[in-house]
Amino acid sequence: MAAYVIVDSHIKNLEGMQEYIDKVGATLQPHGGQPIIAGTNIEIVEGDWNPNRVVVVQFPSMDAAKAWYNSPAYQEILPIRTANTDDKVILVEGL
Repeated sequence: MAAYVIVDSHIKNLEGMQEYIDKVGATLQPHGGQPIIAGTNIEIVEGDWNPNRVVVVQFPSMDAAKAWYNSPAYQEILPIRTANTDDKVILVEGL
């Protein structure tokens, strides 16, 4: 069953994020991760959630998503993201 990493991203320093942006794709591939959404054209239809940028990455399974997140390759670049963004990140299993 597919699983998704969903990120509500508020980038504070785009220049500081460039290294992360350049490297994150290579960390996804070994785990079957495929970015499917990375957008800022967001329309709020209910509630008070106000995301600036939403990113969704699909993985073949929850185990694959967790393996990616906890992988040494991703953990190496994670501090770049956390230093330059104010993000909320969840893992969700699909239907």
